[in-house]
Amino acid sequence: MFKHILVPTDGTQFSRDAVQKAVAFAREIGARITAFYAKPLAPVPYYGEGIGIDLPTHSKFNEMTERLAAENLDFVEKACQEAGVNCTKLHLLSDVPHEAIIEAATRNGCDLIFMASHGRRGISALLLGSETHKVLTHTKIPVLVYR
Repeated sequence: MFKHILVPTDGTQFSRDAVQKAVAFAREIGARITAFYAKPLAPVPYYGEGIGIDLPTHSKFNEMTERLAAENLDFVEKACQEAGVNCTKLHLLSDVPHEAIIEAATRNGCDLIFMASHGRRGISALLLGSETHKVLTHTKIPVLVYR
């Protein structure tokens, strides 16, 4: 059935729970996992009305996002190692996570995307949107949503 699963993570508890389920699923069906993290692009300083908003330097921001990517991907890798599931790690730079997720799955030949739903409803779902929903509506690759 599925042989190569992309498991995007953002480090939230929802995402970590989905990772555990994805690893168990991959083990059960004999699939391998590519753990994925979308690193945000460095923010652009904003100056308006003579007030500057202090943002971290580009190098500090890169250090922070590299550390976050490593922590989140290492979590998936450790879960895979404990379950005996083959795992590779990947991160891409993108301010549009759903596009990065789809690109990563396509580029790596994944036949399933397994991701968390953050469970937003009502106005917050409308205003904030859902990366999971965007992936579902923009990819041709099957998506398994864990809630």
